[in-house]
Amino acid sequence: MSEPIHVAVLMGGWSNERPVSLMSGNGVADALESQGYKVSRVDMDRNVAQVLAGLRPDVVFNALHGVPGEDGTVQGMLDLMQIPYTHSGMVTSVIAIDKELTKQRLVPHGIPMPKGTIVESESLYTADPLPRPYVLKPVNEGSSVGVAIVKADGNYGNPIARDAVGPWQEFDTLLAEPFIKGRELTVAVLGEKPLCVTELKPKSGFYDFDAKYTDGLTEHVCPAQIPQDIADYMIELAQRAHELLGCKGASRTDFRWDDELGRDGVFVLETNTQPGMTPLSLVPEQARQMGISYEQLVDILVKEALA
Repeated sequence: MSEPIHVAVLMGGWSNERPVSLMSGNGVADALESQGYKVSRVDMDRNVAQVLAGLRPDVVFNALHGVPGEDGTVQGMLDLMQIPYTHSGMVTSVIAIDKELTKQRLVPHGIPMPKGTIVESESLYTADPLPRPYVLKPVNEGSSVGVAIVKADGNYGNPIARDAVGPWQEFDTLLAEPFIKGRELTVAVLGEKPLCVTELKPKSGFYDFDAKYTDGLTEHVCPAQIPQDIADYMIELAQRAHELLGCKGASRTDFRWDDELGRDGVFVLETNTQPGMTPLSLVPEQARQMGISYEQLVDILVKEALA
């Protein structure tokens, strides 16, 4: 009888998204074990290369979120070690986590994205970089970490006060984009196949880190109750973004849609190359909608990595 495939599930790490990664990783590991895979759970620390060299897995399931699991660092290490891994490769990861590089890759190919400008955080204390309302976000963090919406009547001050809590206190430079009013939607792509459109309706505020990962804070409408032509357009854009960026495994492209403008109100915000795999996560939910169980989903990702 042949040996079972040995999968090292890489999770945890030291990014802001560590708790989410641990939830994703343990969910993946349970699902793989239930299908007869040999699984090693690896909570990533600085000795991760040594740990993996000792384990000698057939494949790594990358369940890390944020830096360094999503920015090409881990991908480059695994390439050097010649261990196959799930999700996107090094170059794609470097580009997709950087919102400016993503725009440079996608916009020339007709992907609509908000026009943005990189600003020094220090400059925000003297003047607004854009007319209000506008959005400030770190250039290379995921999961809505450190996103602020600056409104005319907001509580950050005008100009922004130094003691106002926001991403300007954590990051030296930020991306400023016009705020697109309307609805928050997302489309997952698995392999080369887009799944469906989900609308995200936070119970209060906007779809930030807490709204993403706290049960009950956001209603997921899957499939989204939107006109078919808009859904088809988003699905087409998500698939094109996946291909243009060179994504592998699963990706998830996030949108804002100003429904008063129809198709002209659709904007891609970003493509996530390491979408969450927690019970609340959007890719497993969309896969279920398309008749793919969580167990089948992780099996597909592992088999694609080994292929």
